[in-house]
Amino acid sequence: MDNLENKVAVITGGNGVLGGAIAKGLAERGVKVGILGRRQVSVQERVAEIRKAGGTAIALVADVLDKEKLIMTRGIIEKEFGSIDILVNAAGGNMKGATITPEQSIFDLDMDDFDKVNQLNFKGTVLPTTVFGKAMIENKKGSIINISSMAAQKSLTRVMGYSAAKASIDNFTKWLAVEMAQKYGDGIRVNAIAPGFFIGEQNKDLLLNSDGTLTDRGNTIITQTPMKRFGKPEELQGVANWLAGDESLFVTGTVISIDGGFGAFSGV
Repeated sequence: MDNLENKVAVITGGNGVLGGAIAKGLAERGVKVGILGRRQVSVQERVAEIRKAGGTAIALVADVLDKEKLIMTRGIIEKEFGSIDILVNAAGGNMKGATITPEQSIFDLDMDDFDKVNQLNFKGTVLPTTVFGKAMIENKKGSIINISSMAAQKSLTRVMGYSAAKASIDNFTKWLAVEMAQKYGDGIRVNAIAPGFFIGEQNKDLLLNSDGTLTDRGNTIITQTPMKRFGKPEELQGVANWLAGDESLFVTGTVISIDGGFGAFSGV
């Protein structure tokens, strides 16, 4: 029997491109998944996809910044499946005002959007952890997987607010790994995945022209990526499955890059 079979996972942002791929990968290994997102239609669509493929999934409609709704969804998944073994914090995103275009400077930063980006990405990771992590404390076991970004590790132009928020997630991942191990034992692990460049709804227009060719920014990224391509969402599944399963029982406090070598390349 696969060591992941019949475990239970909550994937925030599981209705998105990257979170959805991770959810599908876990479901294929026999994990019962709760797809959590704000938009009921897209959440239900993801659940239907997983069920059609033979997996087990339920819809959890909630905002990651709404603690009461999160507590309610925790009750739903525990009633349905009995426990929570895995939490993937994949909810996140960016906003126009927190991005500095080539024609702008830091002085054009929209502080409201900057705050919203930090709330969504950072608080939107911390808050679900405090809700769903309690189930892990009660069971004395579990795996929390946060979603960072290469923007947290290298200075990328434009994405100022997003980079700051993801850097906070890296720090939180390491801090929480120590906190959990010291206070609750070695059964609860906290790690993060740092994707490189994957095509999603939010960045598609920045990286690709309408005819599918690379924009200037897209070309720069490919030039700096030794594998000379963007990542495929399903390429996150192997590491996510590993971190969720028993093969990584002595792994905590790590941030694993999945980036085609982008972070390793100096450009020379």
